[in-house]
Parts: sequence; structure tokens; C-alpha cells
Amino acid sequence: MAELNIVLYEPEIPSNTGNIGRTCVATGTRLHLIEPLGFHLDEKSLRRAGMDYWKELDVTTYVNWEEFLLKNPNANLYLATTKGRKVYTEVSYEPDCFLVFGKESAGIPEEILKANPEACVRIPMLGETRSLNLSNSAAIILYEALRQNNFDHMKLAGELHRLSWEE
Repeated sequence: MAELNIVLYEPEIPSNTGNIGRTCVATGTRLHLIEPLGFHLDEKSLRRAGMDYWKELDVTTYVNWEEFLLKNPNANLYLATTKGRKVYTEVSYEPDCFLVFGKESAGIPEEILKANPEACVRIPMLGETRSLNLSNSAAIILYEALRQNNFDHMKLAGELHRLSWEE
């Protein structure tokens, strides 16, 4: 069974993290947050941001990248970056891989990218577009990883539609 992971490196915008959290709940994906965060994770802040599903989310926070690596020593990493040599569809995602996304203003730090060049993947874009929205990028790559793993723990929309007509 696919047990995918999304890692957000120092996310800054609560609504992006909220959207990604909702996607994680809908797909059974674990969320990992590497501090510092640009917002608070207290209950009042989460409620204000409309994140009432947060209690259903499998989420872990880390004080820094080093703690993340220490607690996930065998993690198969895929780093989303505009500097990636491979398109995100050109790699094979393992059922327990970690999809890493950088902060909105700066992406993943250069030293992390340089230490893991083969793990870098990109989403194709036209011209001089700087980047896509963080939550959109996470959804695009996550759903490719889920597709490659045959959506093995999810009901497909066709199955739900077929079931509703059979009742």
C-alpha cells in the first residue's frame, strides 16, 4: 500500500499549507513540516484558516532539515524545484517516498539541492514563469505518485460513480 509523504520546508503561507493538508487528508498522505513556519499551528489559527479537518491529518513537525533527516534516515526523497533536470513524470515514485517542496519565497535551499541532484524534479512551465503555487505543485506531483502506485488505497471516481448507479 502506498504511504506517501509530503514535506514542506519552512512553509510561509498558511492557506497553501492548509490546502496541502486537505489534499493529504483526502489521499491518506502524511504531511511533514520543517520549521520555522510562517504561521502558528495552534487550534485558533487553524480554525480561522478554515482547517477544521486538521485533526484528521497525519502531520509531524521538525525543528530543522537535520532533524527531519535524522528521524527519516532511509527516506527516498524527490525535491520539487525549477532547477530539476528530470520532469516529475520521468521518475518512478516508491510507495513510501517523500515529496519535498520549498518555501514560497525561495524554494528548497541550494545546498540541499546540490547534495541531492538526482532527486530533483521539475514541473514544466512556459517561458519565464518563476514557479507555480505551492499547493498546486504539491497536488500535481502527489497525484502522479499516487497514479504510479495505482491509487491502491483509494476509491477511484469511476468506482464511486458506478456504485451510486448500482444502488
